[in-house]
Amino acid sequence: MGVRWYSVVVDCHDVAAQARWWAETLGWRVVYESPEEVVIVPPHALDESRTIPVDERGPGLVFVPVPERKAVKNRLHIDLAPRAADDQQAVVAGLVRAGATEIDVGQQTDATWVVLADPEGNEFCVLSPRDS
Repeated sequence: MGVRWYSVVVDCHDVAAQARWWAETLGWRVVYESPEEVVIVPPHALDESRTIPVDERGPGLVFVPVPERKAVKNRLHIDLAPRAADDQQAVVAGLVRAGATEIDVGQQTDATWVVLADPEGNEFCVLSPRDS
């Protein structure tokens, strides 16, 4: 039996701010918002010009409130990949201007990825440019 990956849930302190930061970063859209949950999805999930097969609909990101702040390194993180023609350092600089922080989680100095933290401290990586 196969199951469909539906969403990734992100515990956070300020659900609205976190969801909007990630929506802007990814170019995604907020599709549901309440004080207890904000959901963002990629724009193709909202394409009304065609019927989107179930397997192409997700995953989305769901932001839910928790009272505590992040305290330890993530066990799971998101990798972002610039397009092949993009400059990785320019992408990183733009994310830092938007509120991310460059961090060290023990990666090698010659790593082909850059580790950042979102405004609430959740780690994610910006990979080398690629189109696949």
